[in-house]
Amino acid sequence: MESLDLMGIKDISPDVLVFWSWHWAKLNATIVYTWIAMLLLTLGSWLATRNLQAGRKLSRWQNFLEVIVTAMRNQIREIAQRDAAPFLPFVGTLFLFIALSNLLAIIPGWVPPTASLSTTAALALVVLIGVPIYGIQSRGFKQYLKLYVQPSPIMLPMNLLGELSRTLALAVRLFGNIMSGTKIAAILLAITPILFPVVMQALGLLTGMIQAYIFAVLAMVYIASAARIQQEREQKTREGALAKGDDNG
Repeated sequence: MESLDLMGIKDISPDVLVFWSWHWAKLNATIVYTWIAMLLLTLGSWLATRNLQAGRKLSRWQNFLEVIVTAMRNQIREIAQRDAAPFLPFVGTLFLFIALSNLLAIIPGWVPPTASLSTTAALALVVLIGVPIYGIQSRGFKQYLKLYVQPSPIMLPMNLLGELSRTLALAVRLFGNIMSGTKIAAILLAITPILFPVVMQALGLLTGMIQAYIFAVLAMVYIASAARIQQEREQKTREGALAKGDDNG
């Protein structure tokens, strides 16, 4: 049990590992590892974009970056059924942060900040705020608010509850999968030979990438649902123009 305690198995969150504290202020592992992930993303973006080139001869960094950005753009376009440019910075950042945080679990001693409920709750809260922002931009303030009283004003409490419950589901799903995978791998490493934990660690990394993908896709689905009226307006405009052209003909 002592070895398990040293590895933090009894603790279900990196929040309890405090590196520095002063009165009410605490610097725990979740904050430190989050800052590290943010720093690596910033540094990687700078390295990949400082010498952007056009043509066939591209650097490995630029090739790698373009593959990732193109894949995210195509996925967003497929979900939203419209231009992905307005959504790519927000949804892409969510995916890259979660994916990198989980991928760094291959480093000994690293605990993904997504194994903390405080981190996943913050990410879900960002999505909760982002959905109405995109919805209002596309629909307008009044049209967006009408969504909460459809099909009847009596549905207002249920629609609000639905918004909160899906936000909670985002946070708990990501937290539960990452936290459980991290702890299971650590337990197996303490009580079994090294080969089996290595396999479990590889599966854990795969799970982390899948969870990053799922979180980003669900966030995009919610945003696309809130902003879909713009696509309907454009379709009606095109149909009206075609009908007018037929009448003139």
